[in-house]
Amino acid sequence: MSDVHLDPKKRHDFIYLFDVEDGNPNGDPDAGNLPRVDPETMQGLVTDVAVKRKIRDYVDASVGDDEDYKIYMQHQGVLNDQHQRAYDELDLDSDDPDREDIDEARAWMCQNFYDVRTFGAVMSTGVNAGQVRGPMQLTFARSLDPVVPMDVSITRVAITRADDAENKETEMGRKAIVPYGLYRGHGFYNPKLAEDTGFGSDDLRLFWQALQMGWELDRSASRGFMALRGLYVFSHEDPLGNAPAHTLFDRVEADLTADVEAPREFDHYNVTIDEKGLPDGVTLTRVLG
Repeated sequence: MSDVHLDPKKRHDFIYLFDVEDGNPNGDPDAGNLPRVDPETMQGLVTDVAVKRKIRDYVDASVGDDEDYKIYMQHQGVLNDQHQRAYDELDLDSDDPDREDIDEARAWMCQNFYDVRTFGAVMSTGVNAGQVRGPMQLTFARSLDPVVPMDVSITRVAITRADDAENKETEMGRKAIVPYGLYRGHGFYNPKLAEDTGFGSDDLRLFWQALQMGWELDRSASRGFMALRGLYVFSHEDPLGNAPAHTLFDRVEADLTADVEAPREFDHYNVTIDEKGLPDGVTLTRVLG
């Protein structure tokens, strides 16, 4: 893992590449938990929420016991209970808060919850702790080439119900996978929004760590083998940016190597980065790849 130290007062636009082998990177509950795909192109999709979950879980596992690094979006968590903590700590009345009370609760949530000051949150439901627009935003990730979702039959020797044990020795099950997919996602860091949420240099360094290592904590049989393959960060001297993000992202390409029609591993791709003639005020950091 690379320890990344980038200036939180600069704007950063980044690309990350990750792949999956024989697994389901992000199931779609509207399609029987099959891997998400664009139905017109059959490119695979992974939501920003799925990637943020890996980041949240890494932060929680590594520094979650530390002050100011709690995670707001917890598994089976109750969000209004989280909001109420702010009012209780500040000795405020959550039943009839005024604008000043809400702003104080909002500031407390930003200070104490890493993912609130990083990604933002809508906390105006029920117990009103305001709304936060976070400085770190991610897009959906999309596979570079079409993927082939497969619904694989599996058997198990254990029977679910005792009544069935006399009539059968195995039961059938299903597992949804893609044989292989290389996915590309984009991210954006806005230092102006970081000033509002209190997101600082330690938070930014932790984010890069979590983006690299969060995949290691998310191992499961359904995921197959997933790995981060590349992380490329374009940094701007001007907090508002020195160039449009898409013109920088176009400099990173990943293409199939010659004679490969059905990719099954990362080495079946060539990743190229055009570092010549970057716009004035823009630098590129290759964190990985």
